[in-house]
Amino acid sequence: MNASFGIDHPLLATHDIDALRELLISLGFNMTAIGKHPWGTSTSLAMFDGCLLEIMGIYDDTLLDKVPAGDFRFGRHVYEHLNIREGVALSALHSTNSVEDAKHAEKADLVVAGHLEFGRDVILPDGTQGRTKTTLALMPDTNFPRLSFFLCQQHRPELIYVPEWLEHPNTVNGICGVNIVAHERHHAALKTQLGGLYKSFEVLKGGFQYQTANGVLRVLNTVALENDIGSLTDQVRNEDTPSIAGMDFTTGDLSVLLDYIIKSEVDHCAVENGVVLTNQSLTANTIMRFFERQ
Repeated sequence: MNASFGIDHPLLATHDIDALRELLISLGFNMTAIGKHPWGTSTSLAMFDGCLLEIMGIYDDTLLDKVPAGDFRFGRHVYEHLNIREGVALSALHSTNSVEDAKHAEKADLVVAGHLEFGRDVILPDGTQGRTKTTLALMPDTNFPRLSFFLCQQHRPELIYVPEWLEHPNTVNGICGVNIVAHERHHAALKTQLGGLYKSFEVLKGGFQYQTANGVLRVLNTVALENDIGSLTDQVRNEDTPSIAGMDFTTGDLSVLLDYIIKSEVDHCAVENGVVLTNQSLTANTIMRFFERQ
């Protein structure tokens, strides 16, 4: 299971949540029905053990300022970033205790704007009914807004990480990394920010990475990221601010995933022990890579 400050779920914002959801289903993901948040965002999830893939859209822009966390408005933040371009607008870090984890984040000089609590009714595969309870601690970053984080604590994990819901026909079973593109001049500031949460970093050509409780947070300059991970869209490449440009997933059987990719006719190419989807216009400006877990 994931532990505090591990990668939980970057929020992949898209103009057409229905189209992206259908694409992911065609790729073999078991996606939830589209749900709605009280602050105007719509959502669909692919659940893994301790983390998830979440896609998000806007269903009602009159609700964007509802349920604020201090001065931070979740819906408004996603909406404003989506108006600029599709892509990751906000990222969740796992939390086992949102109150204590928020205190740790503040000691690391991250700003905690406030907390949000919400829940939803669920029916388990055996017919049992329950209501989830989730607490978010919002940590907006005014310097690098696309790298804003929030802590996410599930108080009723037995209603979230249900074995039947964690099974995906394509055998994808988790997140193993997040890839951030950032100009060299921002690297020192990002080391200061991330270094307050994680232990020492590993130096990479063109960047560095931190190991979290669930996967790596990898920071690379534009040249290194395009050489090592994949080509960026012009929208992402031409931005000045750092952003999450890609997500890495693990899969139990790469050949099964490849069958789904080929049948869906999605452009892709092989990488060592894995595959990368190459048409980012289909995946909201985000490079998705998949690696077989040994």
